[in-house]
Amino acid sequence: MTERPKRPEIPLTGGERDILSSQLDRLRATVAWKGEGLRDDQARLAHLPSELTTIAGLLGHLTLNEWYWFAVVVDGEADTWEERLKEDPDAEFRTEAPMPELLAGYAKQCERSREIVAKRGLDDQVTHNGETFNVRWVLTHMIEETARHTGHLDLLRELTDGLTGE
Repeated sequence: MTERPKRPEIPLTGGERDILSSQLDRLRATVAWKGEGLRDDQARLAHLPSELTTIAGLLGHLTLNEWYWFAVVVDGEADTWEERLKEDPDAEFRTEAPMPELLAGYAKQCERSREIVAKRGLDDQVTHNGETFNVRWVLTHMIEETARHTGHLDLLRELTDGLTGE
């Protein structure tokens, strides 16, 4: 069973960027913890009626969201997943990559997201597909997205091997 990792502390005072970034980084560390130490077959167990709700599938989804919101929306990178998601809106959940690769890909994408945010002000605005966002909104959205799926991962990991903890 995986030991509870040391995760980033969230400052109780400080600047908005530090608090928002720390919130997201703590959630990211929890996502990684919930996937660590699992065999591929365990990470693909479907404990719920939806075959998409697996630990591996959620890692694929969260990695895609990190890339999309920070690299595509904020940094302007081309959306190379657009066509694939038109064909299969849940394609990222169907990943067949082994767990070490999924975890490494998530960590790499999170680091890239941090670098993108570091280059921008929270009030910087970006327009994507006709909608304008500021970086603050994207950070807040990713906190919400990651927190929701961290809750799913908590439950799935407990059902898989009994690992519990926030």
